[in-house]
Amino acid sequence: MDRYEIINRIGAEFLKSNIENGEFSYAKALKNIGKNHIDYMSDDAKRKYKDIDLRFVEGNLTILVETKQHITNGNLLGDMEQLQHYVYFEKELTGNKVIAILAATQTNEIMVWQDGSDIIDDVHYDRSQRVIKSMEEYKNIHFGTRNDKISLVENTNELNELLHQYGINEGIRSQFVGTCLLALKYDLAYDYPRVTSGQIREGIQEILEDLLDGDLNKARKLVILKDNVIDSQDVRDLKVDEFQHILRDIENKIIPYINEKSTMGQDLLNLFFTTFNKYVGKADKNQAFTPDHIVHFMCNVIGINRHSIVLDPCCGSGAFLVRAMTEAMDDCDTDEERENIKKNQIFGIEFEEKAYGLSTTNMLIHGDGNSNVLQGSCFDLLDDVVEKTKINTILMNPPYNAQRKHSNPKYVETWKTTTKQDPSKGFHFVYEAAKKIKTGKLAVLLPTQCAIGNSGDVKLFKRKMLEEHTLDAVFSLPIDIFHPGASASACCMIFNLGMRHENSPIKETFFGYFKDDGYEKRKNLGRMEREDGLWRKIEEEWLTLYFNRESKAGMSVTKKVKANDEWLAEAYMQTDYDKLSYNDFQKNINNYLSYLVKIGEIYEE
Repeated sequence: MDRYEIINRIGAEFLKSNIENGEFSYAKALKNIGKNHIDYMSDDAKRKYKDIDLRFVEGNLTILVETKQHITNGNLLGDMEQLQHYVYFEKELTGNKVIAILAATQTNEIMVWQDGSDIIDDVHYDRSQRVIKSMEEYKNIHFGTRNDKISLVENTNELNELLHQYGINEGIRSQFVGTCLLALKYDLAYDYPRVTSGQIREGIQEILEDLLDGDLNKARKLVILKDNVIDSQDVRDLKVDEFQHILRDIENKIIPYINEKSTMGQDLLNLFFTTFNKYVGKADKNQAFTPDHIVHFMCNVIGINRHSIVLDPCCGSGAFLVRAMTEAMDDCDTDEERENIKKNQIFGIEFEEKAYGLSTTNMLIHGDGNSNVLQGSCFDLLDDVVEKTKINTILMNPPYNAQRKHSNPKYVETWKTTTKQDPSKGFHFVYEAAKKIKTGKLAVLLPTQCAIGNSGDVKLFKRKMLEEHTLDAVFSLPIDIFHPGASASACCMIFNLGMRHENSPIKETFFGYFKDDGYEKRKNLGRMEREDGLWRKIEEEWLTLYFNRESKAGMSVTKKVKANDEWLAEAYMQTDYDKLSYNDFQKNINNYLSYLVKIGEIYEE
């Protein structure tokens, strides 16, 4: 990257020079304000520094770039000393926040210091930086909206109570608040004299039309959002002052606590949106919204990165798509790479209209026009998606009790006439997706029955999967993972696609007994972290055990398995008796008694 490219990258309009060749003389600038740059040099400086190659200024931010042909160990201490003095001079000249950069024009290497310490050494060097960013990006990083999870959670819960008070049904709250947030981000006018509720709805619709412009499915998506949200009875019944109250709360109590241009901000956007899905779950016990922390874990397991091309063939509310997009973008160096991920690397299919509307809104609030999310049967649309791009990653949580209309028609032909729901418990969705994609990684949530099953259709699809693919890992997950929605007990399976199980160079499958994710049920809030930061520690342990394929008593084991075997850690791992207590014993007795009552073996009097 030469000087010209650096200037264009940061922004030529921000370049400040006061001598020839675009350089900046601190001796001259400090002299103009009655100061001598020599006074701010260290006593042991190797030479008298005064002119920096490139200096960019925007308000209270200065970016200093010193260019070298190469960054070498032999010269690095001297280069850092030189840059350190320019930081001294800049602080004396403007007092600005300073980002200091060493850039190698021959090798494109950079070293960046931006932690606010103003110390240029090996300790404070930011090793995560690989490319020079624009002034706008640096401004946003250091002066953009602050992310505040605590305030966001508190205000989101208050907003939910307000929606309840104003009669907004639980089933449309996610889409409604997401749509309102979107409209406000794009300058919805809602608080002017004599405005009506109808005019506010029209304003929201106009913004959605603009956001979906160019989307091949624009008309269909607008109909769904209009019919199910904007023109729903609950929203039409809102009085104008109630509508304004909701919008004002989102504008003043939600948006200011989310910096959506940062990874954490994207996480908080997801937290805001999915919080309302918990309330959907109370009303619909068949909804299995995947918790974001489990989605994050699955993305880490299969290594989502900037080269991942991701498909969720049963995308529901879009949780896997949003998380995959966020993780892939976080691995990018440039805005161009990030835009390419949004446009060309995230694909979803959803059958149900309501869930399709959720995914449309979810992707939109994360900055994606979602032209690659389609409505319809994955069995009809998979071929079209595969023909357009080279999918290499599948993330999915298929329906566990799909009706005939949701299932593969060819498979349905094999059902008994009395069979109403998918006997494979979702496994045939996995098999069909894997068959179409052929190679790559697949991570799926399935009911525990699919891991245990050694008979019937579950056994059939276990065998078919291993004939074509490798079972890399299975994780047993918390029993109440979908609370307060579906009550299904689920496990996560990881497949390496294209390599027959028996031919895999790694002969043993990894099994994790990951039943404690650090979350607990809380009234009216769903499952929440027991203490802040606990999940991060647990996730790190889970990932370490998996990547090292480590066997640990009570946690994990590796085992060579076939289709007839159980695919669960519980069947093979050693028990860690040191962790067992009387309460564990009593809890299991209580669970067993509850089971006996449920199946009618014993009766409560």
